[in-house]
Amino acid sequence: MGSLLAVDLGLKTGLALFSENGKLVWYRSHNFGTTDRLRHAVPGIINTTSDLTALVIEGGGNLATVWEKEAERRGIMLIQIGAEKWRQLFLYDREQRSGTDAKKYAGEMARKVIEWSAAPRPTALRHDTAEAIMIGLWGITSPSELES
Repeated sequence: MGSLLAVDLGLKTGLALFSENGKLVWYRSHNFGTTDRLRHAVPGIINTTSDLTALVIEGGGNLATVWEKEAERRGIMLIQIGAEKWRQLFLYDREQRSGTDAKKYAGEMARKVIEWSAAPRPTALRHDTAEAIMIGLWGITSPSELES
């Protein structure tokens, strides 16, 4: 398997790229503002990685369709999940009683993933980026989900 790109969907999108060895390579957030700008940006985002074989997205609707179409066009495996999928694997029940709590604890855990991967430390870590990191961690630790 090659690299995995994790996406926390939204017009403010969190992105995290994991290498084939499971380490976080880069992470970022981008405010696209409109679906049209997202649609135009997705091919360029995917082009940044020549060995991309999997895309894991959290969320749905018309924004998910943009990613789905590009993944299908390129033959990249796409898995769409809800937040509960990765949260139940990495967070205690008490840490996800509210969305605010879940975002806080996801941020704390994402910083540990950044440190473990020896990725550049953030000056600030937006919640969408932190969640993208956790979505990607779920993807690399759930190979059976990626193979089915």
